[in-house]
Amino acid sequence: MTRLLDLGIERTRDIISEMSKISVICVSTVLESYTKGDVKKREMFEWAEKLRTLQEEVSDLAFELIARYQPVATDLRYIRSCLEVSYVLARFGGYGYEIVEVLDMMGSISECDKTVVTEAAKVTSEMISLSVSALDFKDKQASDKLYEMDDAVDHIYREYLREIVTAKKESQNIYADPRCVISALHVLRYLERIADHACYIADSVSYIVTGKTNPRRVQTNP
Repeated sequence: MTRLLDLGIERTRDIISEMSKISVICVSTVLESYTKGDVKKREMFEWAEKLRTLQEEVSDLAFELIARYQPVATDLRYIRSCLEVSYVLARFGGYGYEIVEVLDMMGSISECDKTVVTEAAKVTSEMISLSVSALDFKDKQASDKLYEMDDAVDHIYREYLREIVTAKKESQNIYADPRCVISALHVLRYLERIADHACYIADSVSYIVTGKTNPRRVQTNP
């Protein structure tokens, strides 16, 4: 016999799934705004607001389930983790909107080389999908793959920073238009934050399965 608690948990899972799909759309919208110069500021704002509304729905439902059914063990860990995951997914929308706001101020960057940002955005989108899949299937092993992908995004960001600093020291004029550098650094920084948050989702999965917190590992900068 299906418990009412199970129906509530299933509804929570459905909301999280919808949020994950919107999060992927947000990253795609940011990338399109950056690569094609068609800044979709209004659309991004609407997606961000939708994620915020869904986050509130998850919060309300989670507290209702806890108050009415007093879940224990795995059920309680899952509900708690959904609260954390919904916040993470809502942040993706917030980051996306902040990116397009800056792109809107930048004006045309059609002549800029966008290869680096495109590469980072591709990995980040895959991380969002993988992290939510890990939540759906309670796959705590996915965290290893996600941390590897996170390292890749971090590496792209740091190498771009090094390239800029080196070019400046050597008086190279490869970044003649400051808008190219500013826009790329801005987008890369937020993609790096989104990648970090995808790892937080994997940490939540580990908590659901094991009941133990899995603090984000300490990384040593290369």
